[in-house]
Amino acid sequence: MTEQEVRRYLRKMSEQDSQSAFREFYDMTYDRLFRIAYYYTHHEEWSQEIVLDVFMKLWEHRKQLLDIANIEDYCFILVKNASLNYIEKEERRPTLSAEVLQEPADQDVSPEDTLISEELFARYVKALDRLPERCREVFILIREEKQTYAQVAEKLDISTKTVDAQLQKATSRLKEMLLK
Repeated sequence: MTEQEVRRYLRKMSEQDSQSAFREFYDMTYDRLFRIAYYYTHHEEWSQEIVLDVFMKLWEHRKQLLDIANIEDYCFILVKNASLNYIEKEERRPTLSAEVLQEPADQDVSPEDTLISEELFARYVKALDRLPERCREVFILIREEKQTYAQVAEKLDISTKTVDAQLQKATSRLKEMLLK
C-alpha cells in the first residue's frame, strides 16, 4: 500500500462518496488493522468487531480524512484506542472472569516499556505490510497462526520447499526493515 494509493481512495471517498473506493481501502487495510486489534485483545471475534467499528467511523468521517497527514498512523491509533476501550468494556461485564482478561499480577510493566512495545509492534505491522503478498501470507500463516509447513503448502497450493523459501525471504526482509 503506497501513500499515493491511499490518498487516491480517500479523495474518491471524500469527494465522490465512492463506496467502491471505500471497499478498495477496506480490502487493502483490513488485515493490518485486524492484526493490531488482535495484538491488544487476543480475541478474534473482538478484533473483527473493533475493526468493523473503526471502518464505520472512517466512512462516517470520510470528508475529513484528506486533512489527516498520516492516515496509517491515524488508523493505528483508532484501532489501538478502540481495542483498549473494548477490553475495558468487556472487563466490566460480570459474566467474564477478571483473570481471563488481565495479565498476571507479578508482571510489573512500566509505561515506558508499554510505549516501546507498542512502537515496535507498529513498526512490525508496517514492515509486514511492505512484504510481497506471498511472503506476507506464508509468514502470517506460519508465525502468527502457527500452521505447519505442510498445512500452508496445501492451503496455498505450493510445495513445502516454496513455503520454506518464502518464510526465509520474509524473515530476512523483516529483519532488514526493522533494523533500519
